[in-house]
Amino acid sequence: MPNYNYIAKSLEGKKKRGRRQAKDKKDLASSLKSEGFFLISAEAPKKTKKKAQISIKFNRVSLTEKLMMTRNLEVMVSAGVSLPKALDVLALQTKNKYFKKVLLEMKEDIVKGLALSIAVVKYPKIFPEIYCSMLKVGEQTGKMQEILDILAVQLERQYKLRAKVRGAMVYPLVIISAMILIGIVMLVKVVPQLSETFIELGIELPLMTRFIIALGNFFVNYWYIVILLLAGMPFLIVSLARSKSGKRFLDKILLRIPVLSSLFKKINCAYTSIALSAMIKGGVPIVTALKISSGAVSNVYFKESLRVAAEEVKKGKKLSDAMSPFPNLYPQLFLQMLRIGEETGKTSDMLTKLADFFEEQVNNVTQNLSSIIEPVLLLFIGAIVGFFAIAMIQPIYSIMEGM
Repeated sequence: MPNYNYIAKSLEGKKKRGRRQAKDKKDLASSLKSEGFFLISAEAPKKTKKKAQISIKFNRVSLTEKLMMTRNLEVMVSAGVSLPKALDVLALQTKNKYFKKVLLEMKEDIVKGLALSIAVVKYPKIFPEIYCSMLKVGEQTGKMQEILDILAVQLERQYKLRAKVRGAMVYPLVIISAMILIGIVMLVKVVPQLSETFIELGIELPLMTRFIIALGNFFVNYWYIVILLLAGMPFLIVSLARSKSGKRFLDKILLRIPVLSSLFKKINCAYTSIALSAMIKGGVPIVTALKISSGAVSNVYFKESLRVAAEEVKKGKKLSDAMSPFPNLYPQLFLQMLRIGEETGKTSDMLTKLADFFEEQVNNVTQNLSSIIEPVLLLFIGAIVGFFAIAMIQPIYSIMEGM
């Protein structure tokens, strides 16, 4: 029998890792279930490992698909449709083959007697911890319809926020890409011709001109290296972002870039407010909500601040006081509104208002981002064009002066 490296979780949330022999994954899941644990993931045997890795790359479920699934599930639960039947209908509706497979597997687990919150825990890449925790609250309180509605609203807000940010980034990316393409064409086509003319005339070239000519010759003679560098840049950034030190370095830069730093702070404040308001409204304890919310934000420094705040709240501090040591991340308005919410006993409502406020702020910034970035890009492009023009025209003026 093959050995499986597995990760399991108990109903209390305790994680267990280990290695165990089993006929297959179902056999492994049943043996762990007898011990009070539910299988989350199991690494395939070495012989099939490569195939598993290839298939995993295509096993993606978009935020839109999760949103539609949650909203439709909420509608069917409110109509009195049983969970197995609802998941069966959702599996028929989705066009994503992997998601269809997951939904059918969840249906089988529920038919066997597992709760929905336990069934979704097996797929952490699809359903984050906040999703699983909220479902568990819905099962314990008997308010599954209300919890699914809260989750659907949270996913909708997350989708809209992400769409706004991506839309705002399209314009500068198009301009920068066009600038790089035009620059390469100039270096490959125009510079070599001017270089030949300067060599034939036998004049001494300035340092700027020699640099441009050397760069153009490099692009012409080593074009394959340039292509590899341009193609490998996205992979380099992704691999850097996946490492702990690299992610910390990139997040630190993002929080210091003029104009963009304000946008990234507002986005993370919005995500924090959305996640916390949803969980507190759903009945999740504040300490647990803070720990889970750290997974809802993308920036390392925001994650750490929420984890520290969770420990401080656990010791007896108020949430606003626990988050006040991070004024570089959370603006005074955020902390003051949070304090008012605590004093009036309406923390979840205040967090919802904060989420609305920061979403509106992000919307305003993203709408005006093109008008803010455009002059910066024009100055940057103008500086490069000016450098190129001076480098190429300066020798021509020297020739004219010597005539």
